Amino acid sequence: MLDRQQRRPVVEMLESFTGTNPISFHVPGHKGGEFSGLPASVRGMLSWDVTELPGLDDLHAPEGPILEAQQLLAEAYGAGRSFFLVNGSTGGNLAMILSVCRPGDRVIVQRNAHKSIFNGLALAGARPVFLTPEWDMRTMAAGHVPAAVVREAIRLYPDAKAVILTNPTYYGRVSPELGTIAEACRRVGIPLLVDEAHGSHFGIGEPFPEPALRQGADVVVQSAHKTLPAMTMASFLHVSKDSLVDPSAVARQLGILQSSSPSYPLMASLDDARHFIATYRSADIRSFLDRRRFLIEGLTAMPSLSVIEADDPLKLLLRTEGRTGTDLQRALGAQGVHAELADDCQALLVLPLLKEGQDDRFAETLGRIGRALQDLPAAGNRPEPEIPSLPSSVTASVLPPAENPQSPAEWVHYTESADRISAASVIPYPPGIPLLLPGEPIRRETVGQLGRLLEAGVPFQGHHRLEDGQVLVLIQSSEAYSI
Repeated sequence: MLDRQQRRPVVEMLESFTGTNPISFHVPGHKGGEFSGLPASVRGMLSWDVTELPGLDDLHAPEGPILEAQQLLAEAYGAGRSFFLVNGSTGGNLAMILSVCRPGDRVIVQRNAHKSIFNGLALAGARPVFLTPEWDMRTMAAGHVPAAVVREAIRLYPDAKAVILTNPTYYGRVSPELGTIAEACRRVGIPLLVDEAHGSHFGIGEPFPEPALRQGADVVVQSAHKTLPAMTMASFLHVSKDSLVDPSAVARQLGILQSSSPSYPLMASLDDARHFIATYRSADIRSFLDRRRFLIEGLTAMPSLSVIEADDPLKLLLRTEGRTGTDLQRALGAQGVHAELADDCQALLVLPLLKEGQDDRFAETLGRIGRALQDLPAAGNRPEPEIPSLPSSVTASVLPPAENPQSPAEWVHYTESADRISAASVIPYPPGIPLLLPGEPIRRETVGQLGRLLEAGVPFQGHHRLEDGQVLVLIQSSEAYSI
């Protein structure tokens, strides 16, 4: 199998095509980059930005190199069928949800899921049953849902069409009970869908975690661009060999949701990323771990800097006493070191998945971080982050998580929103996990968390007026969420 994995069918197809010195009388209008005004370093790539010409195959009806590339992807990950995604894991999450549920169906979903999961439920008209995760003290963020909570949700809602979980978390924590949950779902015939956006590199060997597909998930979505050398928006979707979900149903939804003019550079990037991970050797793991150790030892030697390691070796959290994570992120950015995200507690680094012989720039990084720490504002008497008081573990909604412009609503200051019903989404981004969802009661703990994030300067997406401190709430009271 390894010999087959050395191939890159889409890359080879495009190299062969451009080698014929083609003359374009087809779309796109830049004509192989000839009429583009972009810098030369970008125009070179545009020769691969082609369309479904004879011999270049078709993502939506693959018969040649794209089909072979997706088959190699399925082999590499042990899937029954795998798909290239050219509009990110968002498109994959929408497709897997729309493949299993219809309007009014109950779906059991982890509360700290990505916004695309809730958008998928809204598009399907599904009625979510929220599972509250445990608070993870190591990363000071919402963690995973215990297996006992999932089993209780299945007992309460045996007609649920799916269980949707996120693993790993954005902060790199991995559920220790994912396999147990998969077994519980399989026993009652409910498919387990996993948003594994940050785990496309899992399964290469210790100390990297086991992927969800090997633990019994039915459908898994991965953002290849997050931890593999793929372009932004390049992602994978895998359906297991014994899946409770029909792969043809997934293919139909992807045909609806994905562009009819998919990007060939993105597909080549996915083909290359699959080749990269399929040929990752034990020597590469040892080399990566050695250099990671060098980086961590250098960071821990710096005064006032704390390094927190996650389950995923690619994730490191940095904290500085008396300052927010956004303070640290700004100081790092001023030195040209750009963290993935920051919250009121920490900044998150995503390390490159290095192969033996690849340059890491870690020594240079340590020097820059040292200078950034010198430029940090003076430490204040900042209180320790509060541990949120979590509500009941299983909470059902009578409303889909979608904003309804017909619902009477009003703007109120967020400090006055406790016990009201949210009429819109409020989403710290990154990580893109909604703090508020439409139709959801606003808890006092959530109000406090929102205040801390605003004070830390965390950016928000969604429908809000947080620049004026306002959120949108329903005018009428509601018992929208009850078991």
